[in-house]
Amino acid sequence: MYAIVDVETTGLGGDANRITEIAIAIHDGKKVVDEFHSLVNPEVPISPYVTGLTGIDNDMVRDAPVFAAIAETVLEYTEDKIFVAHNVGFDYNVIRREFQRAGKDFRRKKLCTVRLSRQIFPGLKSYSLGQLCSSLNIPVYDRHRAKGDTDATAILFGKLLENDTKGIFGRQLHPRSGEMALPPLLPGHVVNKLPESPGVYYFLDEKGQIIYVGKAINIKKRVLGHFYDKTAREIAMARETADIHCEETGNELLALIRESTKIKQHFPKFNKAQKKPSKGYGITAYTDRKGILHLGYNQLRLVTDPIGVFYSVTECIAFLEQCCAQYDLCPRFTHLQHNVSQCSHYKLNNCRGICRGEEQPETYNLRVRQAIEDILSLRENFFILEKGRTPDEKVLIEVRDGNYAGYGFITEEESVTRYDAFRNFIIPQKYNRDIRQIINTYIAKNSKNNVIYAGDDPGTDD
Repeated sequence: MYAIVDVETTGLGGDANRITEIAIAIHDGKKVVDEFHSLVNPEVPISPYVTGLTGIDNDMVRDAPVFAAIAETVLEYTEDKIFVAHNVGFDYNVIRREFQRAGKDFRRKKLCTVRLSRQIFPGLKSYSLGQLCSSLNIPVYDRHRAKGDTDATAILFGKLLENDTKGIFGRQLHPRSGEMALPPLLPGHVVNKLPESPGVYYFLDEKGQIIYVGKAINIKKRVLGHFYDKTAREIAMARETADIHCEETGNELLALIRESTKIKQHFPKFNKAQKKPSKGYGITAYTDRKGILHLGYNQLRLVTDPIGVFYSVTECIAFLEQCCAQYDLCPRFTHLQHNVSQCSHYKLNNCRGICRGEEQPETYNLRVRQAIEDILSLRENFFILEKGRTPDEKVLIEVRDGNYAGYGFITEEESVTRYDAFRNFIIPQKYNRDIRQIINTYIAKNSKNNVIYAGDDPGTDD
């Protein structure tokens, strides 16, 4: 026997999401033999969006029973039955939380009509209840109301039973299959093929859009962890996940780097951190018509060969102030003051008079060039060699002029005798402040035996 269930809720997040209506249809494998339906007072406000979708408002449920008052009825209707729903994880988990509030336990075997439909009726454009009913000529009355959706799901369920010629029902009910823990749109074979190695994974929706990017030391284990997590965000993400792609990296460092890169590239809806792109600024130098050498800054995309790179205007200003103080440079010619004939910086008074014509450009420029030379000498250039995807492979991560420059893979068969030759294996990447911080943290925590600096012997042994 099967209990086909649908609930409508307040639409609030997490534990605050409460039931406003429930319908249960008891199906004996051939037809519906019993029914239960009730509005429910959620004891919290209903979101306006849900009211617009379902028509259920706060006035409608004010005099309805609270869930605790109908809990025993729901238990009786579903006892010794298989719990069936369209996207079963949502309805089942909402009901379980209501029983927990009422001080009762609720556990039932489950079947998902979304997952069943994908396997028994493959190739359809969409497996939402509305689209399935349209494709299979199932009449729907009172869409987005518990009774109307349960009636439609019961007809769909009958068609699934009739057309299950490959034993799909039995496989989904098998206790070791694990399929009921998976998102309803996600085929089980996709998860089964995931590697148990470090890398980056991508959750895709039905349209092939990336909705989440994550990194893991064990991709398969981490992915399954998302589906067992019952937070509102994880449940919402699971409902939309229809496919998973992954990229093996061989080690956690490159996985962190690729995760950061892909989040900034795709802006997935379920990622919160690292979405904001790093708007870098480059320190630049140029000579004006009077022959005076200027230091300044501009957006990184407008600077072809930056002397230094920073990720905020504040950092640029602080750096240029330091240059003025250390090399007796003029604030007017270092972008610290604009539209003035003579400098008058509030905390810098090192200028020797270049802005007042008291110093010759040739003399002033010597100090600017010394500053540039010293800045360039401090820029870091190194490669990190980490474990690769196979025992005979290494991962290369390059920091050039103090910033992340790219990554690549090199095998033990490759003979590299010069530092610059490593760059032949590097896939260039954009500047990224978050990645440089990831690399800084790695350097601080790990032995520098994995780091090859410019001028070092570039042998690939650990």
